[in-house]
Formats: sequence, C-alpha cells, structure tokens
Amino acid sequence: MKQHSFTLTTQYIELIKLLKFIGIASDGADAKNLVEQNMVFSNGVPELRKRYKVRVGDVITCGDHTITIS
Repeated sequence: MKQHSFTLTTQYIELIKLLKFIGIASDGADAKNLVEQNMVFSNGVPELRKRYKVRVGDVITCGDHTITIS
C-alpha cells in the first residue's frame, strides 16, 4: 500500500483535483473514470461525487493508494 500525505492550504480540494495532484490519475478524464468505476473511497465509503470536497481529516483510498489529508 502506498501512503501519501496531503496538506491543505485552502478549506478543501475537489476529489478529482487531488487524484491528479497526487499522481494517481494522469488527467481529469482518468480521475473521473476512477470515481465513476467506484474505485475511490472517502473515509471507507465509496465516493461517487467527482467534485467531492476533500477536507482536513479525510482519508481517501484508491486502489493501493491511501491519502491522509491534514
């Protein structure tokens, strides 16, 4: 499992932007496909909203990647 840590400098980041920034998705279309295929989880729950607002304390999981938001 690959562990990532992401520190927010704003109130939130949209889920697909986070997936692109971390490098899990190569572009926006790839990020959207991951969400649509039920491959992304927020705090252990499948996340189907592409524009989900990821906030401090959230844990995002996609495949073998885990992103902790601080």
